[in-house]
Amino acid sequence: MTLSLFSPETIDAALRLGSAVAIGGLVGLDRGLRQKPAGLRTHALVALGASLMTVVGLELAPTDPSASTRVLQGVIAGVGFLGGGVILRDTQDQRVKGLTTAASIWIVAGLGMACGAGHWRTGLLASGFTLLVLVAGHRIEQILGAPLQGRNGGEEHGWLSGTESRDSPRIVTAFRASARKRETHRT
Repeated sequence: MTLSLFSPETIDAALRLGSAVAIGGLVGLDRGLRQKPAGLRTHALVALGASLMTVVGLELAPTDPSASTRVLQGVIAGVGFLGGGVILRDTQDQRVKGLTTAASIWIVAGLGMACGAGHWRTGLLASGFTLLVLVAGHRIEQILGAPLQGRNGGEEHGWLSGTESRDSPRIVTAFRASARKRETHRT
């Protein structure tokens, strides 16, 4: 069986891979515009790779569902290493950075797998939710974190971003002192 460049199978594969690149690129664009370690190209390539492996896995073993789930598991494990590479810990203030970018790399792999499996609607819906979380979530953090900006130098807000702010030790110390005062007033 010879496949032409414009056969239905080739067009279907191009649509699956192309949609993964587009969706991954959109998520990566958000990360790149925010000057994060992984941007448009990284996210688009992760989505493309996940989609490609899913398409190939489904084509190699179309009647064996366990083979395709093993492919999906391998993609998820591989992306975990890539995501781990963007997570950094600042040795000076012990803050962890890159968690959102690592999570976006992970979700982009899932979006690529959805596209590769031909689940267009699910991929588009999930990419919409992903962009909503990244864009609106960032704005919500800015709004809710505004009172803390003056106290931690205008950096990410520890209580919202999953990292501790520089004020955390002082807050804990003040909380403990307040608890001791309440304890001495009770006795």
